[in-house]
Amino acid sequence: MDFNLLIERKRERFAELEREVADPRLFDNRKRAGEIMREHASIKGLLERWNELEAARRQLDDNRELTTSRDVEIAAMADDEIPDLEKRVADLEREIQIGLLPFDENENRDAIVEIRAGTGGSEAAIFAADLYRMYNRYAESAGLKTEDLESSPSELGGLKEVIFRVSGESVFRKLRYESGVHRVQRVPATEAQGRIHTSTATVAVLPEAEDVDLELKPEDLRIEVSRAGGPGGQGVNTTDSAVQVLHIPTGTIVRCQDGRSQLKNKEKAMSILRARLLERKQREEAEKYSAQRRGQIGTGGREEKIRTYNFPQNRVTDHRVGLTLYDLDRVMNGDLGQLIRSLQAADMAARFGNVVEGAAKSAP
Repeated sequence: MDFNLLIERKRERFAELEREVADPRLFDNRKRAGEIMREHASIKGLLERWNELEAARRQLDDNRELTTSRDVEIAAMADDEIPDLEKRVADLEREIQIGLLPFDENENRDAIVEIRAGTGGSEAAIFAADLYRMYNRYAESAGLKTEDLESSPSELGGLKEVIFRVSGESVFRKLRYESGVHRVQRVPATEAQGRIHTSTATVAVLPEAEDVDLELKPEDLRIEVSRAGGPGGQGVNTTDSAVQVLHIPTGTIVRCQDGRSQLKNKEKAMSILRARLLERKQREEAEKYSAQRRGQIGTGGREEKIRTYNFPQNRVTDHRVGLTLYDLDRVMNGDLGQLIRSLQAADMAARFGNVVEGAAKSAP
């Protein structure tokens, strides 16, 4: 794959960033400075990978030429090294392809995950709880941390709604494709006739917002406290620890009551509110300026049916990339690696196609 034109554009952009980084007034705007420094580091790493790729390609060409040597021992040694060199070249090309994609500041953010029971009554709530456990097990295996923010339990051990934070390295990049409608097909524990039921749960994965992303004016917020309801013990239910925050301009409401501390509940509510408002802002901007990111993995909208979990056949199908796996038990136990990699590859291929097309059109 020929990356030369795109790499040259990155070199030009890197030179611009070098001048901006050297400007003593850069940190007058903290948000802008953060964006510049992240992009600078990203392109610097990309150009380093490019140098490594060129060296690996040269070594691979040299080894292929040496396989025709009259010295049988040298030819054999060169031939033995070729598989590792080919893998090295392929790995570097994939890293560079990722690095050439338009910079997305969301990818390295932590995420707020919201799961809600959909159609299917108590079985949908049980499925929502299953998804919650699945993501927690995935996070644990991937070295990520989770923190519960709010939940609403249902009968039979299900969850009407659960909201939690996932933090660690590039969390949003890993989980962003989970947004949408998840469908389950199985025989509920309460089904006496053994009939298969279909239920759904919705998942929304939001990039966690930082204070610099948007300004929350005190006059735009209405914060109310009340006594927490539902299970939680005497200490929770007899104190005014529940917090509800209304963002007046958008009508967005967040309520947190899981914790005993009113302050902690307020902090959690504000974190959820910021994430929802950031998602809303970014979605409006995307709809205004580009319709092209509706690639082959879909929009990631909450209304879109993205995956089916069929328990009788131990099958999981992701409808966006047409991937079917017959190891649902492992998936429900947190083994999401193959699904996530397939979705990332499809998305990157679509995005990279747009980059190449744009570069070709703008070339002199």
